[in-house]
Amino acid sequence: MPRGTHGEKIVAALESTKLPNSDKPRLEVALQKYDEWVRALDAADARTVDELIEKMVGLLNLYKFYIDVDLIFDSSEDFLYRQKGQLKLDNTVIEEFLPIFVRKCIIKEFGDCDVDIGSQTATFSSAYFASSLSSPAVGGGLSIKTKDQDFSMSRKLYLRSSYTPTFDAEKTVTVTTHLGYVMAELKTNLDKTMYQEASATAHDIKLAVTGAKYYLLCDFLDMTPISTATTDIDEILIVRKAKRISSNVRKEFSTFAGRQANRAWYTEYLTNNPYSADIFRRFIDHIFSQMKNEDLIEESVLDLGYF
Repeated sequence: MPRGTHGEKIVAALESTKLPNSDKPRLEVALQKYDEWVRALDAADARTVDELIEKMVGLLNLYKFYIDVDLIFDSSEDFLYRQKGQLKLDNTVIEEFLPIFVRKCIIKEFGDCDVDIGSQTATFSSAYFASSLSSPAVGGGLSIKTKDQDFSMSRKLYLRSSYTPTFDAEKTVTVTTHLGYVMAELKTNLDKTMYQEASATAHDIKLAVTGAKYYLLCDFLDMTPISTATTDIDEILIVRKAKRISSNVRKEFSTFAGRQANRAWYTEYLTNNPYSADIFRRFIDHIFSQMKNEDLIEESVLDLGYF
């Protein structure tokens, strides 16, 4: 079966020359678990959107616990734990989950889904013309810049530029891109630097597409909360509703002996702070509100007194 973002990371880790031999069988099992997880997500169904959210977030929690604890934390070698940031074994789980989850919720609510939903899709960020009076270039030298997004809902856009009104083929440049309308940055631990970077990204996104929405989703909060009112971030969602484990506790996890000594505490921490179905429901509600194209009716507006 074709594998997504997270599946590719497992394969890459399995093929790494630095991977200890004792971890290879563990990653082979993880690849099987991954395939089972994706099949379960694709097959998930329920009577209502709320029930579907509960079921799919439940599948996310079970699989993520397996990756965090059984695969990484319980390894007798330190490679997977120390290199998990580089390997992206854990933080790409939600990156692959979110497009599947959102698409299924949209289909459950509206019956179909006519937008492109994915992760790491190159979405439009700006356009420029690489030309001058002395070097006019074909079509004015139209070029575009794009940026990969952790999560995006976009539509494919075709652009043509020409100095001729009839768009003669030899004098026309054609460019294909994606216009992103709902985008999200996904973080495991959100700190102030990441927040500032996300603020700048949100600003650039909304300069490119004025109707775009930008969200920041994080597992754990690693900073003092700051209001998003002065930024172009539409909302920050803490999907586990928890703070990051303090550094004095995390340092005990760098060795196998330390992880084993603190395993009960760590598993309790994860169990007590699962991915919240309520927060994912809020994110879906934001998306649904963007998909409902409801025209304003003058009489209704006058009755309410606002619009």
